[in-house]
Amino acid sequence: MELQQTPLKDCFILIPRVFEDARGVFCETYNQQTFQKVTGLTLDFVQDNQSSSKKGVLRGLHYQVGKMAQAKLVRAIQGRILDVVVDLRKDSETFGKSFSLELSAENRKQLFVPRGFAHGFITLSETSVFGYKCDNYYDASSEGGIIYNDATLALDWHLPEEAFIISEKDLQLPTFKEATA
Repeated sequence: MELQQTPLKDCFILIPRVFEDARGVFCETYNQQTFQKVTGLTLDFVQDNQSSSKKGVLRGLHYQVGKMAQAKLVRAIQGRILDVVVDLRKDSETFGKSFSLELSAENRKQLFVPRGFAHGFITLSETSVFGYKCDNYYDASSEGGIIYNDATLALDWHLPEEAFIISEKDLQLPTFKEATA
């Protein structure tokens, strides 16, 4: 497994070794010992989640706070998505900065999203299946979010806004300034 840094502190890309032959493809998507060795982190992933979406579905930006905050290891199992993260840690040198990365079944890249980050994604292909491992259990009372079109963040979602499919809940999220006040 190869680790690549991102511009955001503690957020990085993981690329698994892929073995391909006449039969098809094999790759190990997660191994706790290897993860620990390449990242230096000791995490206990306790919950796996998976969603399927059609083109234009935008989920996010979501985060969890307090003792129920979650670190996540995310990947596209099928299709292509644009994954977006924002550092919400006020004591971080990258506070308020964002990073985006295309994750796809073809590139097999994974993104490690540390605790204290907002996270969202949009499906770029006709359909996608998105999977993520979490190091803490989901708790609705600890959930927060930031509106996808926040002017301060000025995120590029790589699709025209008229193509977006967004839940009513996500359309009601606060701005970055409101969420971090």
